[in-house]
Amino acid sequence: MAKRKKKFDVDSLLNSIKLNRIVVYNDSYNTFEWVISTFIEVLDHNYYQAEQCASIIHSKGKCSVKEGDIDTLKPLAEMILQKGLTVRIE
Repeated sequence: MAKRKKKFDVDSLLNSIKLNRIVVYNDSYNTFEWVISTFIEVLDHNYYQAEQCASIIHSKGKCSVKEGDIDTLKPLAEMILQKGLTVRIE
């Protein structure tokens, strides 16, 4: 007898998953180099990804730098905050 495959509704599944994000805001005292090195160290971004996020923060005033569940994001946001960046989990 053949096993039935469960049918998943992708939209329902995605709607049930609550992803949060770390948003970093622009400030007038952290350098591009410091922001880039922080993203590389704390978030494991590669150089180009970190540079792009820093550029977006500079031009748009903020950038979402990481998405995930709150338990994963909270310690990362705290480390970014300790580095002197303005950060919020949304």
